[in-house]
Amino acid sequence: MVEDVKKRLAAPLFAALLLGLAPLPGLARDQAPNKGLPLDELRVFAEVFGRIKQDYVEPVDDRKLLRDAIRGMLSGLDPHSAYLDEDAFEDLRVGTSGEFGGLGIEVGMEDGFVKVIAPIDDTPAQRAGIQSGDLIIRIDKQAVKGLSLNEAVKLMRGKPGTKVVIQIVRKGREAPFELTLERAVIKTASVKSRMLEPGYAYVRLSQFQSHTGDELKKHLARLRKKAKGHHLKGLVLDLRNNPGGVLQAAVAVADAFITDGTIVYTEGRIEDSQLRFRAQPDDLLDGAPMVVLVNGGSASASEIVAGALQDHHRAVIMGQRTFGKGSVQTIVPVNEKTAIKLTTARYFTPSGRSIQAEGIEPDIVLNNLVVSEGGKDETLLRESELAHHLDNPNGGSDPAKAAKGKDGKPLAEQDYALGEALNLLKGLAFLRAGEHT
Repeated sequence: MVEDVKKRLAAPLFAALLLGLAPLPGLARDQAPNKGLPLDELRVFAEVFGRIKQDYVEPVDDRKLLRDAIRGMLSGLDPHSAYLDEDAFEDLRVGTSGEFGGLGIEVGMEDGFVKVIAPIDDTPAQRAGIQSGDLIIRIDKQAVKGLSLNEAVKLMRGKPGTKVVIQIVRKGREAPFELTLERAVIKTASVKSRMLEPGYAYVRLSQFQSHTGDELKKHLARLRKKAKGHHLKGLVLDLRNNPGGVLQAAVAVADAFITDGTIVYTEGRIEDSQLRFRAQPDDLLDGAPMVVLVNGGSASASEIVAGALQDHHRAVIMGQRTFGKGSVQTIVPVNEKTAIKLTTARYFTPSGRSIQAEGIEPDIVLNNLVVSEGGKDETLLRESELAHHLDNPNGGSDPAKAAKGKDGKPLAEQDYALGEALNLLKGLAFLRAGEHT
């Protein structure tokens, strides 16, 4: 019986595989392969297909088997290539526009589990305390092991206001733990900004969307208006837990601060993957110093920006080693409703570095610390506290106040890395001012 099934399937299946070699819309033809089709492997495929059709405990639709075979081909290539069914394709298109439904987590797969690359700012995931590097092993008591990434994502998504329970394994904790999150419509503002101290600006990029470059320019223009004389002394660019996004947006952000030379280039097998992006002669900060904050959740487009600014010596990179995603994915529509996400190139920093599986090493490494303000030492006296001290002929002034966070606490206590970045930025600005006097 098995032989009969194999004979019935072999010819049409072989023909289908031959047809499958035709290039998909949007993909350039590669050079002709040097070798013929691997007939032994195709026979094994037909054998397995026939076995499933005949012996599996329940009938299985041919189309489902072939779709699953396509998924397997793509998922076996690398963690980022995938088959996008109708729902996944639509989610991807909506997600790059900045509004979508879910929990607000950028995820990938690792050892069969869902790995958190980064939580998105101001989302249920971020508010619940989900961290970069967390492994999600269960979703509403459903084991993640054995599911595809798309299937796991579908379990986490749902109607806004409904709840989902996820079980997490976190490095440093002995046992898995559960978190209950309420689904919401995720509307992400990719750019946020504020003044840390007079003249010292802070810009936070939570992800790279199609409009991020234009939004950055608007925020910098507003910050300059707040600065004395419309001049910024320095900028902290925060890319921590930024999972990446649109390549062109990363180029636009780096180009806002680099005046010449290469920003990033890509290399792949097809002609369309051979790209080089160069900077335009403008710097929105007029050469003012920059500090870029990164961590293990800074991935892909974030690493493009950090790598370009580091190679051009335009900014000091501070924090922890980044995620290390140095590949480019192309979305190739198969038809109006489905597509494949295929890794088509590696990207390189201006100096020729590939960060794939390596990441960007910060110029200044900071441990992930939490600090608190020490108490005042009452045994120490100041001149102004001594009886009959001389007055200051200049009339005196209030001591400089330390930068404060949003809740009024010292900035270093609220965000240690940001506090250190501001201190470094002040030193760089001081040196730059000395060079221009």
